[in-house]
Amino acid sequence: MKLARSLLAAAVSLAAAASAFADVNVGVVLSLTGPGSGLGIPMQKQLALFPKEIAGEKVNLIVLDDASDPGKGVSDTRRLITEDKVDLILGSCLTPVAAAMAPVTAESKVLQIAASPVGVPPGQDRWLFRLPQGNDVMAHAMFQHMKAHGVKTIGFLGYTDAYGELWLKAATAEAEKNGMKIVAAERFARTDTSVTPQALKLTAANPDAMLIVASGSGAAMPEKGIVERGYKGKIYQTHAAATPDLVRIGGKDVEGTYVVSGPAVVAEQLPDSHPSKKASIDFVTNYEKANGPGTRNQFAGHSYDFAIVMQKIVPIAKAKAKPGTPEFRAALRDAMETMGRTVFSHGVMNWTAEDHWGYTNETGVMLKVVDGKFVVEK
Repeated sequence: MKLARSLLAAAVSLAAAASAFADVNVGVVLSLTGPGSGLGIPMQKQLALFPKEIAGEKVNLIVLDDASDPGKGVSDTRRLITEDKVDLILGSCLTPVAAAMAPVTAESKVLQIAASPVGVPPGQDRWLFRLPQGNDVMAHAMFQHMKAHGVKTIGFLGYTDAYGELWLKAATAEAEKNGMKIVAAERFARTDTSVTPQALKLTAANPDAMLIVASGSGAAMPEKGIVERGYKGKIYQTHAAATPDLVRIGGKDVEGTYVVSGPAVVAEQLPDSHPSKKASIDFVTNYEKANGPGTRNQFAGHSYDFAIVMQKIVPIAKAKAKPGTPEFRAALRDAMETMGRTVFSHGVMNWTAEDHWGYTNETGVMLKVVDGKFVVEK
């Protein structure tokens, strides 16, 4: 009898171990404190609605705070890989942090799905895919709008980091294509509390339009600085600024601002023919039911789209290997390149082996701040 009980206990233990082994463990690295918290916290709130089970497997989300710091993002990533044995990682919502994480995930052969438009040197993104639209795609929509509104000269005010530099590169290329010129370019750090010297130089150049490259709550400060210096021309912001924080903090100073965005935050304003309308409405309806009216957020939409990705790639990978194994992690990566055309709340995605950005030039939607709200430009 004692032997029977021991065998039974061993069998139960093995069954429990097998069950745990089959769990899909997802590491999440987000900026929940620091300057990037306005991006990370909405993503975390949407992840609270994440499915508990996919393809018959329990899904465990292990969420860590990178504190808006690349070094912390790297240590979080190493912990998730070495200690938590995650199958893939979502993060970060800040470009500099995601960029710092990328070499670690690549070396460990763990899929990284970035929630920021992070760029890496050519050939080094085998294990890196992006949920946000690429800067080139969004710059295309923005500069088409500028062209239609007669803009010829542009002032640039952007972050000193990778996000700012990648946008300057994309903007310079689009300006040249459309017969425009960036006549002045100034930078500032994410931690800066004032841009007075930069704003004085830019307003002195008096361009037809200003392009501000910042994110979340940090996007309002540089625009207020320019407006306070008396600038009266058109002001444009990037998709990282398409959050309620821009209008909440910016107030009257950001009225009339043009912001390029994915379709998710303006779901109801999309035409019925737009492929993302159904997914966008589902996202904003459930997010605002959980968090209150008017709380929709571009970055929360990336968390929603991440769930769509997982529901596609987990069954594909599961058919090839068991969760928790190197083979499963590799199969998840391969599935990203073969999952095919997929409708997101933020547009239509089609990652391939050659393209780990996936979106097309039809993706960007131009918005205008009108009475403190984002309105689709006709």
